[in-house]
Amino acid sequence: MAFPLPESNPEALGLDPRALGRMCAVIERHIAEGHHPGAQVAVARHGKLALFRSFGHAKVAPDKVADARSVFLMYSNTKVVTAAAVWMLAEDGLIRFNDPVALHVPEFAANGKGDITVLQLLTHQGGFPSAMVPESCWEDHAALRKAVSNFTLEWTPGTKVRYHPAAAHWVAAVLIEAVTGKDFRTFIKERVTGPLGLADEIFVGLPADQLDRAADIYDPKVDGAYVPRAGENTAAHHAAGIPGGGGYGSARGMAAFYQMLAQGGVLNGVRVLSPRTIEFVTRNFTGDRIDEYMGLPMCRGIGPHSRGDYPVARGLGTVAHPRTFGHGGVGSSYCWADPTSGVSFAFFSNCRQTEDFHNKRMDVVSSLAHMAILPA
Repeated sequence: MAFPLPESNPEALGLDPRALGRMCAVIERHIAEGHHPGAQVAVARHGKLALFRSFGHAKVAPDKVADARSVFLMYSNTKVVTAAAVWMLAEDGLIRFNDPVALHVPEFAANGKGDITVLQLLTHQGGFPSAMVPESCWEDHAALRKAVSNFTLEWTPGTKVRYHPAAAHWVAAVLIEAVTGKDFRTFIKERVTGPLGLADEIFVGLPADQLDRAADIYDPKVDGAYVPRAGENTAAHHAAGIPGGGGYGSARGMAAFYQMLAQGGVLNGVRVLSPRTIEFVTRNFTGDRIDEYMGLPMCRGIGPHSRGDYPVARGLGTVAHPRTFGHGGVGSSYCWADPTSGVSFAFFSNCRQTEDFHNKRMDVVSSLAHMAILPA
């Protein structure tokens, strides 16, 4: 399958190559300093790919160099891909964003959850951030539906903003399956990644014949050696496509996905969403309320978060335009789009670093990408 973004170069797309060179140098330095074994970065603008580079190693044992075929664990960048499938249900007229989830999954009303709306669910206001889905439910979809329906509340829905690391998007997966009658992973491929020409670049559920492409994920070094994250470097984890944090993708694939969002729902002539939908889901629905998990306002949209005007930013870059929106992956990655300039960006690494290092690293790397943007 041909990649949907034609290749270009920074100068032709109004990007300063010096700033992008500094960005790449930072990534190379971090690998040399031992912060992660490998990485990928991609930048696109106006429907064309300006930069795509792989660095270091996808796996340290056995040694495997990261290259253009490598795909990385996206962690919570998966949330926006899953959310896009929910947006499509709204565009199909099958749900409304203000519908209670229980309207479509009646048993979800158990334990006081009957009034939680789709909007509250995907803006981290649902009230069950600590709820877990056991591995035994990954491939048993009846058990998955029962598990999310049995979630219990930790606080009254809508009264707080607190990041739900996994639970909310398991509910979104069940919602997709209840409305469509299809495995959520199949629906995402059929309606999101497939039509965009990204089915070979972004996977929510990595097929067995693609396992050789997957970079391993590690914890920071102990006694000079990276520590493999055993529970996530398995075929079962790869195949599960955990909707809030288990997708795999390339940096160029996610830069293309966000290029679609930056262009109002169209990529390489293929429209999958309407401009009004993109405008709506990327609004700030949580205002200046503090996300209690993050400790600062996150300006939550229905999937991504936006930069806003708060002095401190997470992941998107301090110098980003306030309308820039995107998402991160714990300790390892960030992807975003700036609709005012038409630029999209994706960075992946394969070490789940401390949040202190990751937040500072992404502020530098993302800000350098923004600093490359010249007037169109």
